[in-house]
Formats: sequence, C-alpha cells, structure tokens
Amino acid sequence: MKYRKLGNTGLDVSVLSFGASSLGGVFRDVRKEEGIRTVHTAIDMGINLIDVSPYYGLTKAETVLGEALGTIPRDRYILCTKGGRYGQDEFDFSKERLIRSAEESMRRLGTDYLDILLLHDIEFGSPAQVLEEGLPALEQLKSSGKVRFFGVSGLPLNVFEAVLSHSAPDVVLSYCHYSLNDTSLLQLLPLLERNGTGLINASPLSMGLLSNRDVPEWHPAGEDIKAACRRAAEHCRSRGADISKLAVQFSTADERIPTTLVSTANPDNIQRNVLWTEEAVDEQLLQEVLEILKPFDGATWPSGRPEWGGELTLQRGERS
Repeated sequence: MKYRKLGNTGLDVSVLSFGASSLGGVFRDVRKEEGIRTVHTAIDMGINLIDVSPYYGLTKAETVLGEALGTIPRDRYILCTKGGRYGQDEFDFSKERLIRSAEESMRRLGTDYLDILLLHDIEFGSPAQVLEEGLPALEQLKSSGKVRFFGVSGLPLNVFEAVLSHSAPDVVLSYCHYSLNDTSLLQLLPLLERNGTGLINASPLSMGLLSNRDVPEWHPAGEDIKAACRRAAEHCRSRGADISKLAVQFSTADERIPTTLVSTANPDNIQRNVLWTEEAVDEQLLQEVLEILKPFDGATWPSGRPEWGGELTLQRGERS
C-alpha cells in the first residue's frame, strides 16, 4: 500500500481508503459479521483511512464500524465521520445539532475523538447556516480536542470554492469528479494546494457507472453518460479486462490525489481493490477507454440548492 500526505494535516493516508457506507446496508442487506470482516481485511491490507456518516443506514454503519474497530488499536486507523445529514431529506447544519451529532457519533464508534469531521452534503443546506453555524461548530470541536481536523463534503465543485473563500477547512471530500468519465476535480487542485487543504476523492466507479453490473435505477446521470460508460465497459470486456479494475487504478494513480474511497461490505472485494492498486495499469487500454469517454468528461448532474450559485444544468468540463 502506498501512502500520501493529506494536505497540511500531517496525516499519511493510504491511496485507497475504506468507505463504510456499505456497512449500513446502503447497497444491499449486509450481515454484521461480513461487514466486520471487511473492515478487518481493509486494515490488514494497509488501508488506514475509514469514512462513515450517521446518515449511512441511519446510524447502522457507524454502529457496525464501531464494533469492528473495538478490537483494533486506535493508532492503526484514521477515522472520518460526518454531520449535518441524518436522513434522505433531513439536513441540519446548526451549531447545537452538529456538536451533539459529533458526541453521538463518537459513542457509536467507541472513541473519544474523531480524526476528521465533515459537514455532509453541504449543497443541501442553506449557505448561511453552513457558513455561519456549521463551520464554526467544527472549529469549536477542533479547539476542544474532540476533532483533530474538519472540513466539508459535497457533489458540486463550486461549494468548495464558496467554503474556502469564507473558512479554512483542513479537508474536503469530493465524489464522482475524479474517475475515468469525469476528471473535473483537477480544476480544483490549484485552489486546494494554495490553501493546504487535504483532498479525499470518492467513488472511482462513479456510483456504479463504471462496472459490469447494471447501473442502478436511481443513478442521476443522463442517459448519454450511462450509454458511454456501457460502451467503455463493453470495450474492456472485449479485451478481457474489467472496467472496475481500470477505474480504481486510474483514480489512485495520480500523486496529486491523496486518497480515493471505495465502499464494499465484502472482504474479497476490498482485498481485490487493494491488489488492483499495486498492479501496473494497461496504458493502452486506459487511453482507449478515456477516448470513448472523452466527449462526456466533466458531465455531471444537479445536486443541492440553487443558493450555492451552482448551475443546475448538465455541466461539461474539459480534460485537464
């Protein structure tokens, strides 16, 4: 396993990190024992950053993760959770709720401090509450020693620009913007580097677009994006390759991206993902797949409230 610096935090994070949303049964019903084995396998394979949220499985993911970590020394992992989102449409970024949420998460996770605490999907909160209550709450938790580092997560890239113009988060978590079909996250790197902000990239498979399975019905991508990803997957199969493997390798290869989150509750899957990062990339196949997906690079979908100033239309970016 390779490790990279997470901004100015001083943390060395594994290039592949573990997204514990799957422990909450977000994608399928998961037996607790299977989830616990997956966490132990991830850590044994060298993964040291684990991300979770009270929203995942409505606290189930945190509860299962806490049980899994109970037998593992605290210095073997970096624990990141979130606050502000508690249900499909339940958002509360008020100071009082976030401080209480952090305490609740720590109890479920069996720890007296959090390495990283993020505001979850900030584009669904009001900018005023996020900036004037949410971020100060995290700063207070950091000052108290209960949180080592704080930050925000979201889909639209413009929300990070808004936050960085008002505050100094230690970390941001972005998803679905650095993968085979969308590299628009690279446009944000100069700003993050100037501010010393650590970057967590998530969803190298673009929430299921880049796999051999059928794309989930709930996936918000447009049909043209889905069709292009299907063509790319078919091209990989014709070459005897798995597009998921190529996607994980691509997202973890760039030295400028400290870590990439993958989520699974299957021990074999997490082991396979780790091993993929240690294999050489088929550069010819990679270029062929990027060429198939190039017309849609940067294409995304609406997310959140218009007050954040993001365009709620299909956006297209250029490969950096």
